[in-house]
Amino acid sequence: MRFVEESGDPGQPKVRQMTEQSSRGAAATPEHTAAPLSLPDDRDLVMRVMPLPADANANGDVFGGWIMAQVDLAGAVLPLRIAKGKIVTVAVNEFIFKQPVSIGDLLSFYAEVLRVGRTSITVRVEVYAERNPAAPQVVKVTEATVTYVAIDAKGQPRQLDPR
Repeated sequence: MRFVEESGDPGQPKVRQMTEQSSRGAAATPEHTAAPLSLPDDRDLVMRVMPLPADANANGDVFGGWIMAQVDLAGAVLPLRIAKGKIVTVAVNEFIFKQPVSIGDLLSFYAEVLRVGRTSITVRVEVYAERNPAAPQVVKVTEATVTYVAIDAKGQPRQLDPR
């Protein structure tokens, strides 16, 4: 398995994408040879969506930017509950595309809070695709770490309530 590092700047988010592909077009990962995956039961399911044809390129793969937008929405669910008010995305700390996403994949977004700071909340989001309803297969397609900050009415960072 080989990754291409898209950003070498220390202050920039790490964006990696698989470069080796199987004959079917799916990235070669241990998930193809290991026992079949199932959807996690130890994290919060925060969103489920099926991409539409308008979300895909000419090859039928869903645009990475569309997936990133969905991860940002899904990742905000838990911080919004914790902050009990307005939040903004301040950093995409890491984003890894593990498998291509196709039209017809049912995507499930699972989140867990990694850290709660004075004003910020960092969340890990994992995205799983359920494929081929006739012979169901679950694969992890994306994982990301995103940081959100609680803001006040003037758009300034505000302290989170003690938990």
